[in-house]
Amino acid sequence: MTAATATQAGRMAAQLDGAVREVFSTMMSVACEPVDDNPSQERETLSAVIGMAGALSGSMVLHSGSCAAMSMAERLTGLAPDGVDAMVRDAVGEVCNMIAGAWKGVDPVLASGCLLSTPTVVAGSSYELFSQRAPLRLERSYRFADCVFSLTLFCESCS
Repeated sequence: MTAATATQAGRMAAQLDGAVREVFSTMMSVACEPVDDNPSQERETLSAVIGMAGALSGSMVLHSGSCAAMSMAERLTGLAPDGVDAMVRDAVGEVCNMIAGAWKGVDPVLASGCLLSTPTVVAGSSYELFSQRAPLRLERSYRFADCVFSLTLFCESCS
Protein backbone atom coordinates (compact mmCIF):
# COMPACT_ATOMS: atom_id res chain seq x y z
CA MET A 1 0.00 0.00 0.00
CA THR A 2 1.45 3.37 -0.99
CA ALA A 3 1.68 6.26 1.47
CA ALA A 4 -1.13 8.08 -0.38
CA THR A 5 -3.35 4.98 -0.27
CA ALA A 6 -2.58 4.48 3.43
CA THR A 7 -3.49 8.11 4.13
CA GLN A 8 -6.73 7.73 2.15
CA ALA A 9 -7.57 4.48 4.00
CA GLY A 10 -6.92 6.15 7.38
CA ARG A 11 -9.21 9.06 6.48
CA MET A 12 -11.92 6.68 5.25
CA ALA A 13 -11.64 4.57 8.44
CA ALA A 14 -12.09 7.64 10.65
CA GLN A 15 -15.10 8.74 8.59
CA LEU A 16 -16.56 5.24 8.74
CA ASP A 17 -16.15 5.12 12.52
CA GLY A 18 -17.97 8.47 12.78
CA ALA A 19 -20.80 7.29 10.52
CA VAL A 20 -21.26 4.10 12.59
CA ARG A 21 -21.35 6.09 15.85
CA GLU A 22 -23.89 8.51 14.38
CA VAL A 23 -26.24 5.84 13.04
CA PHE A 24 -26.19 3.69 16.18
CA SER A 25 -26.53 6.68 18.51
CA THR A 26 -29.28 8.42 16.55
CA MET A 27 -31.29 5.46 15.27
CA MET A 28 -30.77 2.87 18.02
CA SER A 29 -29.85 4.95 21.09
CA VAL A 30 -26.76 2.85 21.78
CA ALA A 31 -23.04 3.56 21.72
CA CYS A 32 -21.06 1.70 19.07
CA GLU A 33 -17.26 1.79 19.01
CA PRO A 34 -14.52 0.19 16.90
CA VAL A 35 -12.84 -2.95 18.26
CA ASP A 36 -9.61 -4.61 17.19
CA ASP A 37 -11.20 -7.77 15.86
CA ASN A 38 -14.50 -9.58 15.44
CA PRO A 39 -14.41 -12.66 17.70
CA SER A 40 -17.90 -13.79 16.68
CA GLN A 41 -18.02 -17.52 16.07
CA GLU A 42 -21.72 -17.70 15.25
CA ARG A 43 -22.59 -20.23 12.60
CA GLU A 44 -25.58 -18.31 11.20
CA THR A 45 -24.53 -15.05 9.57
CA LEU A 46 -26.00 -12.22 7.57
CA SER A 47 -24.29 -9.88 5.15
CA ALA A 48 -25.84 -6.73 3.70
CA VAL A 49 -24.23 -5.33 0.56
CA ILE A 50 -24.61 -1.75 -0.72
CA GLY A 51 -23.19 -0.95 -4.16
CA MET A 52 -21.68 2.47 -4.87
CA ALA A 53 -21.26 4.11 -8.27
CA GLY A 54 -20.15 7.49 -9.56
CA ALA A 55 -17.42 9.47 -7.82
CA LEU A 56 -16.56 6.25 -6.00
CA SER A 57 -17.10 2.79 -7.40
CA GLY A 58 -17.26 -0.09 -4.96
CA SER A 59 -19.36 -1.58 -2.20
CA MET A 60 -19.91 -1.63 1.54
CA VAL A 61 -20.64 -4.92 3.30
CA LEU A 62 -22.03 -5.26 6.83
CA HIS A 63 -21.39 -8.76 8.21
CA SER A 64 -22.97 -9.91 11.47
CA GLY A 65 -23.96 -12.96 13.41
CA SER A 66 -27.63 -13.63 14.10
CA CYS A 67 -27.42 -12.28 17.66
CA ALA A 68 -26.11 -8.87 16.52
CA ALA A 69 -28.59 -8.79 13.62
CA MET A 70 -31.55 -9.50 15.91
CA SER A 71 -30.36 -6.86 18.37
CA MET A 72 -30.14 -4.27 15.56
CA ALA A 73 -33.66 -5.16 14.43
CA GLU A 74 -35.07 -4.92 17.95
CA ARG A 75 -33.39 -1.56 18.58
CA LEU A 76 -34.69 -0.17 15.28
CA THR A 77 -38.26 -1.46 15.53
CA GLY A 78 -38.89 -1.94 19.24
CA LEU A 79 -40.02 -5.51 18.49
CA ALA A 80 -38.04 -8.53 19.71
CA PRO A 81 -37.64 -11.02 16.86
CA ASP A 82 -37.98 -14.77 17.52
CA GLY A 83 -35.20 -15.53 15.06
CA VAL A 84 -33.64 -14.36 11.83
CA ASP A 85 -36.70 -13.47 9.78
CA ALA A 86 -37.64 -10.94 7.08
CA MET A 87 -37.73 -8.09 9.63
CA VAL A 88 -34.19 -8.89 10.79
CA ARG A 89 -32.88 -9.14 7.23
CA ASP A 90 -34.55 -5.82 6.35
CA ALA A 91 -33.11 -4.17 9.46
CA VAL A 92 -29.56 -5.31 8.67
CA GLY A 93 -29.92 -4.01 5.12
CA GLU A 94 -31.25 -0.70 6.38
CA VAL A 95 -28.44 -0.31 8.94
CA CYS A 96 -25.88 -0.87 6.17
CA ASN A 97 -27.72 1.63 3.97
CA MET A 98 -27.79 4.27 6.73
CA ILE A 99 -24.08 3.80 7.49
CA ALA A 100 -23.16 4.05 3.79
CA GLY A 101 -25.27 7.22 3.45
CA ALA A 102 -23.80 8.82 6.56
CA TRP A 103 -20.27 7.84 5.48
CA LYS A 104 -20.53 9.30 1.98
CA GLY A 105 -22.36 12.38 3.28
CA VAL A 106 -19.21 13.58 5.09
CA ASP A 107 -17.40 14.17 1.77
CA PRO A 108 -19.02 16.82 -0.51
CA VAL A 109 -17.81 15.06 -3.68
CA LEU A 110 -19.27 11.73 -2.58
CA ALA A 111 -22.42 13.29 -1.13
CA SER A 112 -23.39 14.72 -4.52
CA GLY A 113 -21.60 12.36 -6.89
CA CYS A 114 -21.88 8.84 -5.47
CA LEU A 115 -25.06 6.81 -5.80
CA LEU A 116 -26.02 3.92 -3.50
CA SER A 117 -27.85 0.78 -4.54
CA THR A 118 -30.63 -0.78 -2.53
CA PRO A 119 -29.27 -3.32 -0.03
CA THR A 120 -28.91 -6.98 -0.88
CA VAL A 121 -28.91 -9.28 2.15
CA VAL A 122 -27.36 -12.75 2.14
CA ALA A 123 -28.11 -15.16 5.00
CA GLY A 124 -26.63 -18.54 5.72
CA SER A 125 -23.85 -20.48 7.32
CA SER A 126 -21.35 -21.04 4.52
CA TYR A 127 -20.65 -18.29 1.99
CA GLU A 128 -17.94 -15.80 1.07
CA LEU A 129 -18.28 -12.30 -0.39
CA PHE A 130 -15.34 -10.71 -2.15
CA SER A 131 -14.45 -8.14 -4.77
CA GLN A 132 -11.64 -9.08 -7.14
CA ARG A 133 -11.11 -5.58 -8.53
CA ALA A 134 -10.96 -3.55 -5.33
CA PRO A 135 -7.45 -2.14 -4.85
CA LEU A 136 -8.51 -0.54 -1.56
CA ARG A 137 -10.17 -2.80 1.00
CA LEU A 138 -10.94 -1.40 4.45
CA GLU A 139 -12.16 -3.78 7.19
CA ARG A 140 -13.43 -2.55 10.58
CA SER A 141 -15.17 -4.31 13.48
CA TYR A 142 -17.54 -2.64 15.94
CA ARG A 143 -19.17 -3.40 19.29
CA PHE A 144 -22.55 -2.22 20.59
CA ALA A 145 -23.94 -3.57 23.86
CA ASP A 146 -22.67 -7.19 23.87
CA CYS A 147 -22.77 -7.55 20.07
CA VAL A 148 -20.03 -7.34 17.45
CA PHE A 149 -20.29 -6.88 13.68
CA SER A 150 -17.92 -5.88 10.91
CA LEU A 151 -17.92 -3.57 7.91
CA THR A 152 -15.84 -3.97 4.79
CA LEU A 153 -15.47 -1.15 2.29
CA PHE A 154 -14.31 -2.18 -1.19
CA CYS A 155 -13.15 0.80 -3.29
CA GLU A 156 -12.58 -0.06 -6.93
CA SER A 157 -12.08 3.54 -8.07
CA CYS A 158 -12.25 7.04 -6.63
CA SER A 159 -12.61 10.14 -8.78
